[in-house]
Amino acid sequence: MSDLFASAGLANAAPRPLADVLRPKTLAEVVGQEHLTGPDGALTRLLNARSFGSLVFWGPPGTGKTTVARLLAHETDLHFEQISAIFSGIAELRKVFDAARGRRAMGRGTLLFVDEIHRFNRAQLDAFLPVMEDGTVTLVGATTENPSFELNAALLSRARVLLFRALDDAAVAKLLVRAEALTGQPLPLDAEARGVLVRMADGDGRAALTLAEEVWRSAKPGETFDAEHLQAIIQRRAPIYDKSQEGHYNLISALHKTVRGSDPDAALYYLCRMLDGGEDRLFIARRLVRMAVEDIGLADPQALVVATAAKDAFDFLGSPEGELALAQVTVYLACAPKSNAVYEAYKAATRVAKEHGSLPPPRTILNGSTKLMRKIGYGEGYRYDHDEPDAFSGQDYWPEKLGRQHFYDPTDRGMEQRYTERLAHWEALRRQRRADED
Repeated sequence: MSDLFASAGLANAAPRPLADVLRPKTLAEVVGQEHLTGPDGALTRLLNARSFGSLVFWGPPGTGKTTVARLLAHETDLHFEQISAIFSGIAELRKVFDAARGRRAMGRGTLLFVDEIHRFNRAQLDAFLPVMEDGTVTLVGATTENPSFELNAALLSRARVLLFRALDDAAVAKLLVRAEALTGQPLPLDAEARGVLVRMADGDGRAALTLAEEVWRSAKPGETFDAEHLQAIIQRRAPIYDKSQEGHYNLISALHKTVRGSDPDAALYYLCRMLDGGEDRLFIARRLVRMAVEDIGLADPQALVVATAAKDAFDFLGSPEGELALAQVTVYLACAPKSNAVYEAYKAATRVAKEHGSLPPPRTILNGSTKLMRKIGYGEGYRYDHDEPDAFSGQDYWPEKLGRQHFYDPTDRGMEQRYTERLAHWEALRRQRRADED
């Protein structure tokens, strides 16, 4: 029945989203992906060779992955078959593969486009391997997640990964101009509001066109929206940020590195990106505490106090007031002197402890709690540091088989200058004690 209606042309009268109406008809019409579809683009070169293997399209939503897959099939005269990993299982895959084998026997290949391919489990992904190898299908998988993490190595070894980029402002603006040409009416926005709409799209071409449709629907005859009115009409689009996937790890990495790099403005920007995306505030607070001990350490011991206080302040105030405490500690940490001396010393000491096993400490510094322990030398010759000049005995505390090690190398920045001087003083006293004993 649906085919009867389609043949009569009734489907053409049904309403279609603007993004579908404006879908490019050739690769040259695709915007924002010139590195792939431009004259020297990777896909253009593949098409010029009239042959390409299986591909994985990796990029954010609304960047043209599905459209480009359709165009590839059209340009190479392959049958285009589209499935979604959300709705398909092994049974559906078998039917698709069987149909592709039938077409192949008739002399026509199949381009199988798999949307959200990262949602397939490992066993389902393995099902693609034999049909990719024997040419039954040319697989084009689309994913918004990092293929290195989400797809198995066997599939990646048989496919080329192509990166789709989020659309820049110029590409989004170009889409809006096309939409105005198609509809024959300009967007009822002043210059500032138009710029706001472009930014609201967040690099997503489909979202830009959807927002444009909302503007046209909302405007009264002769009405023009300014930026404030625009945001009130269409509200705001949720930022692209997956708290459990790559966006989560990318932004916390960016926050950590900008704090380490002493850039308070960039650190605040990435903090606010995460807050705006709905990230768990206590996750951020824990990472800020980690930065205080890893990257600042004894260069400013107060950094740890401030970081833990900010965590407690957020616990006490809650959201949204508590976010200001997180912002405050972010700026404090970014501006603080930096040292990873304790962090490096801890790693070095851990490595030595693991490599050398359970070496006993010198008996001199062990408590002789029983008569037998004292008889075999526990505590014998121990010197109580508080009774020594400068409260320093200079004893050797290291296991005999290991010998003295050196892990902690304080810098001369910030508060660590005091520790540098103190360690130098102790080392001089230690040498003097040894000289006196000799």
